[in-house]
Amino acid sequence: MTKSILDFQDEFGRITTWPSDRRRTHQLAILHYLKGLFETGVAYDQGQVEQILADHSTLEDPSILLTELLDGDYLVTADGMYWRADGRPGARG
Repeated sequence: MTKSILDFQDEFGRITTWPSDRRRTHQLAILHYLKGLFETGVAYDQGQVEQILADHSTLEDPSILLTELLDGDYLVTADGMYWRADGRPGARG
């Protein structure tokens, strides 16, 4: 990703604002960054996902980040569990 997300982070690396739709490339860079917070092949329950996003964001409503991660196919959910789309838990390559 070539777009910087520094304009959307505080000094601790937390996401402070969600860019407008006009800045879609910045949105994608943030989503790529957030995806990296989740380990490939590991399943997370909703509380864990929400906590990770809350710990890495100062947004009043960090649920927008989860929605964007799911809509953008960065994370997948089934049966109350979440995982990175590029590594389903228990899958063997």
